[in-house]
Amino acid sequence: MPKILRIINRFNLGGPTYNVGYLTKHLAPEFDTLLIGGDNDKTEDSSEFILNSLGIKPLIIPEMHRNIHPVNDLIAYRKIKKIIREFKPDIVHTHASKAGTLGRLAAREYKVPVIVHTFHGHVFHSYFKSYKTKIYRNIEKYLAGLSTRIIAVSEKQKEELSSIYKITTPDKIEVVPLGFDLTRFHQDNDIKRKEFRDKYNLNDDIIAIGIVGRLAPIKNHDFFLKTIKYVKQNTSKKIHAFIIGDGECRNILEKKANDLGLLANHSSKLNGKPVITFTSSIKKIDYAYAGLDIIALTSLNEGTPVSLIEAQAAGKPIVSTNVGGVKNAVIPGETALLSNNGNINDFADKLLELIHNDNLRDTLSDKGWDHVKEKYNYKRLVSDMKDMYNNMLNS
Repeated sequence: MPKILRIINRFNLGGPTYNVGYLTKHLAPEFDTLLIGGDNDKTEDSSEFILNSLGIKPLIIPEMHRNIHPVNDLIAYRKIKKIIREFKPDIVHTHASKAGTLGRLAAREYKVPVIVHTFHGHVFHSYFKSYKTKIYRNIEKYLAGLSTRIIAVSEKQKEELSSIYKITTPDKIEVVPLGFDLTRFHQDNDIKRKEFRDKYNLNDDIIAIGIVGRLAPIKNHDFFLKTIKYVKQNTSKKIHAFIIGDGECRNILEKKANDLGLLANHSSKLNGKPVITFTSSIKKIDYAYAGLDIIALTSLNEGTPVSLIEAQAAGKPIVSTNVGGVKNAVIPGETALLSNNGNINDFADKLLELIHNDNLRDTLSDKGWDHVKEKYNYKRLVSDMKDMYNNMLNS
């Protein structure tokens, strides 16, 4: 039985954690997988419940963090080498940048037959200043040379990695979309909607707009807040906006919401006026999607936007910036309206169009489930990965 050592930066709420969990569980019994990862960022909620639900207990390397730390990184690297020496994997598959760096270097040193890396996103624009971005690009080019295969999660990401940033050649990149168990987003939505809207005292005539994701600069929540202010000033409809998630920007965003006059509200009882509510992370996120009327995404950069996949599974219309793999994850004009990047007026006008047009909201909702139910199913992910592993091992 081939052995896989799967390494991820950290187990935060999001697509990468779900995907390493599904692959670890469902590639058995054909493959024996050991899953390892770093400690969670203290500003993010733990995703331990995801792995617990799958019956997976990963091995944690406390020294492996997102940020560069020479001492901790060296300790983590040595621990990974020790694990490789003892586990003797046939495949080392890394996910995200820090795990990709330490894991691939260690796998190369011990001559692991197959080395795979998945880019769930990338840092080649909108993260750092140009000189730092160039350093990261050069590192990734070198690491790509050590890799048997590079995995992109969308066709757009493959184009960026090969043609735009020239990390490696197109023939070395395999596109394997993310996969999830999406059935809960498509079941009992009337019951879930009532529970969510009762909790936040949302009357039927209030249109709820939500953005779901970690509160980090790359997600551009500041843009969302400015957009909501514009919408508030240009509609007579009752609206309410929700920011769902946690992260390093929480305090800054709360202050910004108050500065913009959006009356940031932390209680579950609202007064019916258009306000922003910060909910923190919601484990039963399918209840939130059911209760919302429109899903927004304002990111500066995306690999595959999990919130938009979940939104379509829940039958919700979308307004999003047109970045990264967004246009591969949705059907532009049919399940989502895509906005000109950086243009608050354009984004807000598309939100207003949905707020004022019930039929358009229904139309964008109708095709979502059919679009995502097979394309982003975890069984398809497992099948694709199994085929790829076997092909690489046989060759």
